[in-house]
Amino acid sequence: MASPILVKEKKLLDVKLGELPSWILMWDVTPQGTSGVFQRSYYQYYKYVHVEKGGVVGISVVLAHSVLFS
Repeated sequence: MASPILVKEKKLLDVKLGELPSWILMWDVTPQGTSGVFQRSYYQYYKYVHVEKGGVVGISVVLAHSVLFS
């Protein structure tokens, strides 16, 4: 028997439409939780992009992501 996965531990793509409001309400919006989100996204970015030198490419990736997701 598989153990049920909590809604909080699911990724966005795994959340069903009916579970979406409860999933959003489980976010940690304290300053510590918000800084944790920024820290995880920073490490995820450098995990996949791995920019060793700053330059136009790194800035253009950040700009492209901000245009894509806004």
